Amino acid sequence: MKLKTDEKGVVTKEVNGQLMPVYIHDDGKEAEFDASAAFTSINTRAAQAARFETEIKELKDKLKGFAGIEDPRKALEALDTIAKLDHKKLVDAGEIDKVRSEISKVYDSQLSDLQRQLEGMQSSLFEEKVGGAFTRSKTIAEKFVIPADLVQARFGQHFGIEEGRIYAADSSGQKIFSRTKPGEIADFDEALMILVDQYPYKDSILKGTGQSGSGAPSGGGSGGAGGKRTVTRAQFDSMSVVDKANAAKTMVIVD
Repeated sequence: MKLKTDEKGVVTKEVNGQLMPVYIHDDGKEAEFDASAAFTSINTRAAQAARFETEIKELKDKLKGFAGIEDPRKALEALDTIAKLDHKKLVDAGEIDKVRSEISKVYDSQLSDLQRQLEGMQSSLFEEKVGGAFTRSKTIAEKFVIPADLVQARFGQHFGIEEGRIYAADSSGQKIFSRTKPGEIADFDEALMILVDQYPYKDSILKGTGQSGSGAPSGGGSGGAGGKRTVTRAQFDSMSVVDKANAAKTMVIVD
């Protein structure tokens, strides 16, 4: 990316009372650069790297105690045999296996219950945070011609929750990072608009594009009846069910 300049020099933009230089990314998009946030992010990553190095060293030191053991599975079997022999005075080794089996059944049952509860809690958390983000988004209310539930139906699969924070991933599964705060995960609204920019039918879901009015095309090109955008039957047939529902409201289909 490169600095944006004009006849006066470097172009800046005021954000929260701070002047920030504007950069032009490789895709032509412009975004202000928050140097303070960038340095904070770099320092955080450096601290994490140092902590990881310490933890790796500690693990390597622990592994030295197992030097010479080439087959960990056989070593564990040997320890299990010794444990049975130590208890043989109290209970026959076969009985120990039965007791273990019963304990395992109870444990597995309790574990399954906990997993179901955890999955239910995770589902509720996702709907509250991600679903709520779509519902409360000012960006959706101000820039989209379709309601929040349809926006979520189309783009919701790109969002997730990690360590209590919402993040978004692109079609390849890579997390979407902020253009204005390098090193930081993009917030909900910024990530959503990045995803929308990559959506081939974005003109049909955003306000100010393909709509009737003084700024809409009067005929020909992508304009249609009432200022709606036109799509061919082949394009319409290639859409998903959700996209077809959106297109029926905002596009004119032509053969």
